[in-house]
Amino acid sequence: MPRSQRNDNFIDKTFTVMADILLKVLPATPKQKAAFVYYRDGMNAQAEGEYAEALQNYEEALTLEEDIYDRSFILYNIALIHTSNGEHDKALDYYQQALDLNPRMPQALNNVAVIYHYQAEQAKAADDPERAEELFDQASQYWQQAIRLAPNNYIEAQNWLKTTGRATIDILI
Repeated sequence: MPRSQRNDNFIDKTFTVMADILLKVLPATPKQKAAFVYYRDGMNAQAEGEYAEALQNYEEALTLEEDIYDRSFILYNIALIHTSNGEHDKALDYYQQALDLNPRMPQALNNVAVIYHYQAEQAKAADDPERAEELFDQASQYWQQAIRLAPNNYIEAQNWLKTTGRATIDILI
């Protein structure tokens, strides 16, 4: 039974009913509809912490989905799972794939920056200041791209850029 038929809370049931109505009303091919169902089921599984199931659904959605914008969000969600699992190299790969398809995705840019910042802190703790600086610079570049796209977001990143002297753009703070 698809996950969308197993939802037991009101909000999920309501979302599922609305999504099913939209699928019936909107002009879409059976392949597009199937891709959406897998994506929706992946999001539901991910929200419940069922990452293996979510990844399976996202992989199925990727095999069916042809729209590059929609594919970018599937890849982004896969990256989120790998980030949550501490698989940063895999996450970076999926974030990059998402950004290749949709470079105007500030949340992916932010998440890449967060991973680079984390890795920089790890390098700093391991007494590798040169590597730490390289990673901090990479984090800075990604955060600045994210801030350009969403200037009212990422306030902590804006503070960090400003206090470390890495801001090369006008910061709103």
